[in-house]
Amino acid sequence: MTTKEHISKNFHLAWPVMLGQLGHVMVGLADSIMIGQIGTIPLAAAAFANSIFVIPMVFGMGMAFGLTTPIANADGEGRADKAGSYLRHGLALNMFVALLIFLILLGFSQITHLLGQEPEVVSLSGSYLMIITSSIFPFMLFLTFKQFAEGLSLTRFAMVASILANLLNILFNYILIYGHWGFPALGLDGAGIATLTSRIIMAAMMYLYVFKGKQFKSYLQHYKHIEWKRKQFRKITQVGVPSGLQYIFEVSAFAIAAVIVGQISAEALAAHQIAISLASLSYMMATGLGAAAAVRVGNQLGKRDYPTLRAAARTTFAMTLVFMAACGLLFFFGRNMFPLFYTDDLYVAGIASQLLIIAVVFQLSDGIQVVALGALRGMSDTKIPTFISFFSYWGMGLLPAYFMGITLDMGPQGVWYGLALGLTVASILLYWRFEHKVKQLIHE
Repeated sequence: MTTKEHISKNFHLAWPVMLGQLGHVMVGLADSIMIGQIGTIPLAAAAFANSIFVIPMVFGMGMAFGLTTPIANADGEGRADKAGSYLRHGLALNMFVALLIFLILLGFSQITHLLGQEPEVVSLSGSYLMIITSSIFPFMLFLTFKQFAEGLSLTRFAMVASILANLLNILFNYILIYGHWGFPALGLDGAGIATLTSRIIMAAMMYLYVFKGKQFKSYLQHYKHIEWKRKQFRKITQVGVPSGLQYIFEVSAFAIAAVIVGQISAEALAAHQIAISLASLSYMMATGLGAAAAVRVGNQLGKRDYPTLRAAARTTFAMTLVFMAACGLLFFFGRNMFPLFYTDDLYVAGIASQLLIIAVVFQLSDGIQVVALGALRGMSDTKIPTFISFFSYWGMGLLPAYFMGITLDMGPQGVWYGLALGLTVASILLYWRFEHKVKQLIHE
């Protein structure tokens, strides 16, 4: 394949995932705006509940992503029956993980009053947390079918389902939070019910797409008669568990960074949240390129075409650098304008604009590391990347962030320098790991 053909193939796989991920970010922003209209305490309660929910949720996402690689491998081998077997095993495993997450959060919800939050916030967050915790079941169902389709290089329908469900989420928010069209005003709980309902719709759409779609008949021909095999579960968990831990290390590092910034001042924390929310837009879109890398690499690994595997991945890295550099330049030139969309406090906006300058480097490293993780996941190489993630995000990111931000009194900029350092170390080490693994395959 030529470079142009690789770019076309990568883009074909990546753009639906990118749009779907962007939709998730935008609906989160809409949630915050709409909940904020009913008061500061409900907004704080939503933020508190979501901060508890997000860490086990991203572990579940990582587990679901563990399904993509073996399915892409099976597709590359021309083994439709094997891909169908992985779907059945993945469904059982992911529903078990969803149950574990639900039970853990159910227990944790009983001790949220010990986390030092205002009593009103804890009280209001309780029922909302339980509602969004219940949504883990349809969410994991959706991800299972989505990763199955992505492993077969079919990414568009999941994008359609995501965007439609997110639009419905906003509509349900409007109806249930404020009490329109004859429905009672449920406030924060209304937002939770909207999230749960939209995720049920997403899961139902993907279920019908997979089990009723003609393109999947060969994969599901003997679905009900597939035997349970320990080997299949082991293959999925070998990729899924480390991937889940990688997400936990990154998400928790950024959560702790927010706590560090909060020790500086409330204005610094507000500026940090503005800059992070902007940076998350490009990051979530870059995960689409990471998904494309996982599929392309996994598929070529199944075919044992290692030169094409390397070319496909390198092209994805190049596309990521171009995309993230463009985002970085957009943040740089728009640094004085974008923060004003969030606040009219010029002091906070000024701090956020300084952080967006650091985000230029931030963007490049963040994009490369997420695509490198995707490429390595496609090769079922997850143990060493998990260690690299922990070392980079916590050792080379958080510790310098605290040292520069607090000890050296460099403020939120110092914290961001630390985060940028951690992401840069991660991107270098993960890219090196990918090249090392490819050379091993080629010279075997």
